[in-house]
Amino acid sequence: MKKTYKIDVDCANCANKMEEAAKATDGVRDAVVNFMTLKMSVDFEEGAEPKTVMQDVLKNCKKVEDDCEIFL
Repeated sequence: MKKTYKIDVDCANCANKMEEAAKATDGVRDAVVNFMTLKMSVDFEEGAEPKTVMQDVLKNCKKVEDDCEIFL
């Protein structure tokens, strides 16, 4: 299952950090952050619960970029 989320991030480098953090989260098959559109597309693993996984994605993103935001 693939979903797209609106994000708030200050720079392209920070967006790259968010993308890597999202990809490293359990339950995420793949993630792509587009800094120009301020959107994150997440492809979830089979059987993963998107709401639960996205809370973990946000926590992981905050570790690398504490002022980022994902609008769930």
